Amino acid sequence: MTLKRRPAVPYPAAWQRLSGTRPGNNRSGPTTYTQAQSRYAPSTLPDRTIGHPLADPAISQTLKARADDIQAAFDAIEPTLKALALRQFETHFTSDAVAYLRERLSIGVPAEFLRVSWAAPLDIRRLYAHCVLATFCRLIERQLDRDLARLFEGESAEALIQRFGFHVIDITPCADGRLSGVIDYILRVPPAVVAFRKSYAGALFDVEESLRHWETVELRRFREARPNAASAPTRFLKIGVYHFSSVDPRHDGCAAHGSDEARAASAVLERLTQFAQAVELTHCCEAHVATLLIGVDTDTDSIRVHIPDAEGDMSIERFIDTRALYDLTQGMSREEGKQAIRAKVAEQMGVPMDDALTEGMRWFCGYLLKNNLAQVDAVRQWHGASYADRGHTEQLIVIGDAVDDVQLRNLAFQAQMDTIEEGAADLDVGVRILTALHEPRGLAVPVLIHLRFDPRIPGSRERAERRAVRLRLAIETRFASLVSRGGLQVQAVVREGDSGTLYALEASPQCRAEFSSGLHA
Repeated sequence: MTLKRRPAVPYPAAWQRLSGTRPGNNRSGPTTYTQAQSRYAPSTLPDRTIGHPLADPAISQTLKARADDIQAAFDAIEPTLKALALRQFETHFTSDAVAYLRERLSIGVPAEFLRVSWAAPLDIRRLYAHCVLATFCRLIERQLDRDLARLFEGESAEALIQRFGFHVIDITPCADGRLSGVIDYILRVPPAVVAFRKSYAGALFDVEESLRHWETVELRRFREARPNAASAPTRFLKIGVYHFSSVDPRHDGCAAHGSDEARAASAVLERLTQFAQAVELTHCCEAHVATLLIGVDTDTDSIRVHIPDAEGDMSIERFIDTRALYDLTQGMSREEGKQAIRAKVAEQMGVPMDDALTEGMRWFCGYLLKNNLAQVDAVRQWHGASYADRGHTEQLIVIGDAVDDVQLRNLAFQAQMDTIEEGAADLDVGVRILTALHEPRGLAVPVLIHLRFDPRIPGSRERAERRAVRLRLAIETRFASLVSRGGLQVQAVVREGDSGTLYALEASPQCRAEFSSGLHA
């Protein structure tokens, strides 16, 4: 497939979400494809010497403090419930427990969850799932600061992406929880320039839906000149993110692709090609998009950027790996390191470093590689050679619309979908993974259904609420056996665009009856 190359030019306006703005030198040949007690407060960061010239310690420490804060909130749940279980037959237990949980976890728990007798003790499975879901929702409503644009060497993210020749980015990572921090941590791309982020098992995104995303962006460019005018020679950039394991490639890779990294990369590359072709074949006026394939080593957070050639084509065997790049640039100054990255990208692309037509993509690839080197350094500083938890340790499953507000590695398995039929395969993978994690410990799998609505559209909230309730009932029906023994707990919420407030929903008897009658119609 050949994609037409276009020069990178700046544009005057930044992307705004439909639901509102966010706060917001020696040639060595191509690289080959081989497998090769917590408190609820941010931890005090030790004074370490960051040795790599591209480490960006200020950003890394900010991200580390946020991650510690999030992790501490979840780490507090189990010891709190253990302490509560020992007091469950005390006088006034229910009222005392409600106050205790609010004090320790900063969440509200319905009194009926805490009413006990000697014959009916605490339902710890249900209570634990509720605390996980309530903690996650509380952190969403807290609206953690994710605006890193101010930290990019004096240049805003919007201005930066303008120079690279793109107007927005659409990222599809695998639903695997180890990629939960792909935007903020692994790639360190500011949310201000990410128009869409939707996860699928194996990163196998829906081509037609991605086409609709592109159409939405291009219509706004045509009607409102946002983020820039439709006549500006910039492109929509679609990124597909697969993953693999460098420590145990045959077991800790992508479950959706049988832990076969070549298969995972090939499948995502095929979807990216199909998407680019869909745009070209269904729209006139030489419509084109840019695509990029990225692999993530979930053991180290290093990435492989599959550099497109001069015509825009990618290969699973042509990439730059930041683990090798880290060693190459270790002894250089910051500027020397950045220049070495640019030289490597141009070498992989097969063009001279002053090639004007490929400049935007080359610099964007270099930008991602530089950002990830900082993450690789941070992981080495804080975790050693690799993460200790190389496998799955997710706390919950999130389905519906993507939740990027609370990003933390291995926190949530995200399976975005509008209907169960559409996302059954993704959901099954998530339930299988979390059941294997939680059931041996006697705990339920918490599932959060999260849907957005646009208050500018009449009836939007009501429709979102109906969809959310139907998703809940469909999940409970699909996993009826697991639900009946208390192994799956589902909560549905809706919210207005990207605002922090979440509105919890319950399935009324009438809704349940209507859903049941529909199944048997």
